[in-house]
Amino acid sequence: MKITGIKIITAALITPIILGACSSKSDKSDKDSNDSIATVLPSRIPEVKTMTLQPKIFTHEIVSNGKVSAHDFADLRFASSDAVIDRIFVKNGTHVRKGQAIAELDRFKLENQLKQNENDLAKAKLELADVLIGQGYDPDKPEAVPAEVMKLARLRSGLDQAETVIKATRRDLESSTLVAPFDGVVANLFQKPHNRPDASQPFCRIVASGQMDVEFTVLESELPVIRTGDEVNVGAFASTDTYPGRVTEINPVVDEDGLVKVRASVTGAKDLFDGMNVKVSVRRALDEQLVVPKSAVVLRTGKQVVFTADGNKAIWNYVHTGLENMNECVIVDGLQPGMEVIYDGNVNLAHEAPIKKITE
Repeated sequence: MKITGIKIITAALITPIILGACSSKSDKSDKDSNDSIATVLPSRIPEVKTMTLQPKIFTHEIVSNGKVSAHDFADLRFASSDAVIDRIFVKNGTHVRKGQAIAELDRFKLENQLKQNENDLAKAKLELADVLIGQGYDPDKPEAVPAEVMKLARLRSGLDQAETVIKATRRDLESSTLVAPFDGVVANLFQKPHNRPDASQPFCRIVASGQMDVEFTVLESELPVIRTGDEVNVGAFASTDTYPGRVTEINPVVDEDGLVKVRASVTGAKDLFDGMNVKVSVRRALDEQLVVPKSAVVLRTGKQVVFTADGNKAIWNYVHTGLENMNECVIVDGLQPGMEVIYDGNVNLAHEAPIKKITE
């Protein structure tokens, strides 16, 4: 009996302690919860920036990667490979002007041949004079000689052949010096002096300066919004400089990856080289579009939402967006012209939340 009484007394003493502990934990939990709520709730009305929505010109932008190619170039070769290369006046990367000497062959053999041809020509002229005198004509008055007689006399004297040979030799002598056909830059120059030119490949390439072509691809879904003449900006990946150009060709074929090849012409691209990989931005102006900054569009429950200001309240509007560029997007439906769109301070807004409009 005594032991039982002790158990009852002990249980009675423990119960208030447990209840007190639970009460203390509950009070602490309520206090923490209140502190947490106080932290989450805004201490002041959100400040927002707004704009009046009106139709305007939208600059659509397509970004792609492309490759540069020379618009004009010429592969230069020596007409003859019998002589060795005497001198090379340029190197890869040298800017040259039209008619500027690039390299020349050893001219000794050709110059000697030209002298021999000149002697043969002089002999042929003497032989012609003898033929004409033998037929009773004055060689100093060729206009008095009938055309048929002069033709036969020239053939018999070998004058026609001598003139043909000397023209060819003079041509070879001129061709022994390579000259730039237009203003440009020297490329693919790998041959050395004192060696015969390699007939299997061009001596060098002259890439015309000032204009380059860029080939890039766009998605077939973007094809309806790109046209010949659209503005492009082209820049190398390793540089922040860009060069303007225009779309010149759109290949009307969609490949197996759903891509369409487009070509653009770029002028003044001094830092772009043949074969270089570049980034391309295509821009086209579209009239009468409802355009908002991208910052105005937020996600709520997985859908696109734009908040508008109705007095001092934020109104939740579901929208569908269309074309977009780096900073703006087109609103297809969900908004009307004249609405006051909130584009800044809208990240944590709720429907009909109080707002305070500020101006920049």
